[in-house]
Amino acid sequence: MRLALAGDLHARLDQPGRLRHALREVDEEADLLLLAGDLTDQGLPEEAELLVEELSVVRVPKVAVLGNHDHEHGKTEELSHALAHGGVRVLDGDVYVYDDRVGVAGVKGFCGGFERATLEPWGEDIVKRFVLEAVNESLKLETALVRVRQLDRRIALLHYAPIRETVLGEDPEIIAFLGCSRLSEPIDKLEATLAVHGHAHKGQITGRTPRGTPVYNATMELLASKAGRGFLVVEV
Repeated sequence: MRLALAGDLHARLDQPGRLRHALREVDEEADLLLLAGDLTDQGLPEEAELLVEELSVVRVPKVAVLGNHDHEHGKTEELSHALAHGGVRVLDGDVYVYDDRVGVAGVKGFCGGFERATLEPWGEDIVKRFVLEAVNESLKLETALVRVRQLDRRIALLHYAPIRETVLGEDPEIIAFLGCSRLSEPIDKLEATLAVHGHAHKGQITGRTPRGTPVYNATMELLASKAGRGFLVVEV
């Protein structure tokens, strides 16, 4: 089965036609399109409606998670409703099963750093609440992956990165804000087939979790600069 991966679409009202052009070949090459967050640029329902129109060229099933840009104006419910009305399944701790063979578990994820530099819940209450957000997103991902553990192929779909390797190339000062190692724990624990994320526009396309699960950074800007087009196709 072929999966098309794309993230950080950043649909903008002043750029109609851009995404339609970038994704027009997905139908010919893939069975399922996974969208790794930042679907809109400012989190506006009008941008979601534009995105739905742009994605009308893609007839295969479309599954997505939201990103930090989609949260900007606090209208995530309106965005999700508009996207669902246009045939895009938005996941937030739940799952999508395709053809009884592939299970997609989706969460936004959160930041907090990687490996030995992962932020710990110590000190001020605001720091503890910050860390708790990453912990909760990791638990949501674990719960979702449990629901599809009986399937042969299990995909973790996120916006924030679960490993450091795929964000290398970004300014070192912001790496801790691009993802968190806590997100890789359920991916490895439940033996996901692969993981997909966005958010790191200047990172690396591929990497692996500590136990060897393939991770793909599907940010469209990164793919366009390094692979020549705005989506990546992988087989599972």
